[in-house]
Amino acid sequence: MIELLMSQKQTSIRRNRWFRTIALVFIIVATIQPSNAQVSKQDSLVYRLKRLESTNRFNPKDTTHIKLLTNVAFSYRFVNNDSLLSISTRVLQYCKDIDYKRGEVKVLYALGSYYSDVGDRKKSMATLQKGLHLAQDLNTKKCELDIMNALGQNFSYEGDYAEALNLYLKAIDVAKQIENKEMLSILNENIASLYADQKDFKNALIFYDTVQKINRELDDDVIYAETQSNMASLYKDAKNFEHAMFNINKSIATFEKHKIYDWLAYAYEVKGSIYLEQEKYQWALYWYDQSNMVHDQRLDDDREKIQLLNGMSKVYLGLGKDDLSMEFAKEGLELSQKIKSLQGQIDCSETLYKVFKNKDDHVSALAYMEIFKKLSDSLSRDKNKQSLSLLETKLQHEQEKQELIEGNKLALAKQRNYIYFSIIIFIILSIIIFVVRRSEKIQKKLNKELHEKSRAISERETELNEINRTKTKLFSIIGHDLRGPIAALQSMLRLFTEGDIGKDEFLSFIPKLKADVENVAFTLNNLLSWGQTQLNGVVTKAKNVQLDKLVENNISLLSEIASSKSIKIMNQLPENPLIWADQNQIDIVVRNLLSNAIKFTPQNGLITIEAEEKSAMWQIMIRDTGVGMDEEMQKKIFEDTNITTYGTNNERGTGLGLSLCKEMVIKNKGQIWVESVPRKGSSFYFTVPKGEKKYQWAS
Repeated sequence: MIELLMSQKQTSIRRNRWFRTIALVFIIVATIQPSNAQVSKQDSLVYRLKRLESTNRFNPKDTTHIKLLTNVAFSYRFVNNDSLLSISTRVLQYCKDIDYKRGEVKVLYALGSYYSDVGDRKKSMATLQKGLHLAQDLNTKKCELDIMNALGQNFSYEGDYAEALNLYLKAIDVAKQIENKEMLSILNENIASLYADQKDFKNALIFYDTVQKINRELDDDVIYAETQSNMASLYKDAKNFEHAMFNINKSIATFEKHKIYDWLAYAYEVKGSIYLEQEKYQWALYWYDQSNMVHDQRLDDDREKIQLLNGMSKVYLGLGKDDLSMEFAKEGLELSQKIKSLQGQIDCSETLYKVFKNKDDHVSALAYMEIFKKLSDSLSRDKNKQSLSLLETKLQHEQEKQELIEGNKLALAKQRNYIYFSIIIFIILSIIIFVVRRSEKIQKKLNKELHEKSRAISERETELNEINRTKTKLFSIIGHDLRGPIAALQSMLRLFTEGDIGKDEFLSFIPKLKADVENVAFTLNNLLSWGQTQLNGVVTKAKNVQLDKLVENNISLLSEIASSKSIKIMNQLPENPLIWADQNQIDIVVRNLLSNAIKFTPQNGLITIEAEEKSAMWQIMIRDTGVGMDEEMQKKIFEDTNITTYGTNNERGTGLGLSLCKEMVIKNKGQIWVESVPRKGSSFYFTVPKGEKKYQWAS
């Protein structure tokens, strides 16, 4: 996965070369005393900063000094990350104190880079996004480019190549606008790295051709060397070792000449990996040692160190030194976990699997193989390959668009030449163009109006269809569930009135007629409530409601029906539970759930009502000892209003009750569910917010 590191190298090191120039007074001390570099980096930095601040010339409100400190902070990236963080944090406060927005953008870029380097990519993303928005508000294209590229790197580290590509392409457009050739080189090289990581060497080399063309225009031997070291890694993966060795040797010579230590360490590592691929382990170990020496003496770059440690582990494995191999691989894995490097964890886990397999420790080998497999699957490589294919199509489209633009420019030039020949032709063409454009505007306006009217008609048609469906449902229920009991009552009254049955016989039907009328009234109440929600909507007006009184009222209302079946209703609510809800809606919920429990509970059954206080809600439960229901019925009982069921005494319902309960509970910001076992009973639960005194809401 070395290719993923190219973008990091490509961007940050080119930036640091001019940062180093500005901060020369600081860097020269570390160069003169290399033997003490590791011990005194941060201490000497703090000392020099304090010394600068103690002079009369230092002014934290001077933007010149703020810029200098920002550049000094960035010069310590990959050298001493703690210093990068401490200086950047201080400079950010300076910028906020004087409302220096441009300085704040650059410091946010530095901090975002720091968080990315130490593996806190969530914080890095948030910091960089904040810097990007500020840069866009200030229209600072140069800073915008740097931050977009850094965000693209973060997405590539996470394995989200599609978003990385999207950012790189947008950044290329910005770079073209301001003719920033160096960033064009970097961005194209980043895209080449993504192709190389997918082993698509053909397309990677196409982008490298573009990079080299731009590099020739820049005419900078260090930039040449940076690209050559990345191309060496590409050729190594393609097994073209001759080209790989040629490029890496040239880049090493340049980095040694200019003392570019971070790139030099990277180049040494790539050369070691070239020998490793050829199983020339002694030579590979020599160059890995050279890279490790530079890291230990001069650098603070954990991400690059991971690849080095894994490479050295592979070398020692090849040399048969399994214990050393295991030591380096474990160190690399720990570092990968520290900075959340997914690819580093994959590479080191794979190496550890091979080490333990070689040592016949199959348990450990299997454990690391499972880690390797799990992390590898999470990268979703197929999706990334598709995103790269989309990129190729998009780039071809951009090229065709550019060719079309150039063609249009040539056509316009010829047109202007013709116009110069004749004023009359110019006037005629102008009139034609005016008429055509005016017609186009009129046509566009008419099309827009037509589209808006068509959309309004379509929306109205949808509303009418929904109303018709609701109306049909209402009539169906009225005809199916209300007409029968009413017709029976009407027939009984007619028979009594016409003398076909006597008074005593008529009175014997009174309990049955009373039950039918109560069922009709209950059904009609549900029907009106449901119809209102479907046709006009219901406004929920919440207030403090005493749940115990509401439940007691419904128990009293339904007690006669329960008594007719010898069903006992136990109210086990706690003392004075206060809820925040629409009283009428929750009343409907309790009444329907209690009615259902009575309906489906056989003779001598038991119904229990309980409430449990949660963190912000009351959870109410109505449990019965009825017939229960299977899992299939539980899944659709709250959704399907076409379900008509019969109780233990053949009581009939419309199927609206539970659907209506769900709507009412949701409108009161709660949830409703059921737990049931066939032939053992059902428990219906719903939640409502606790009572509050400070506010009311309506929905």
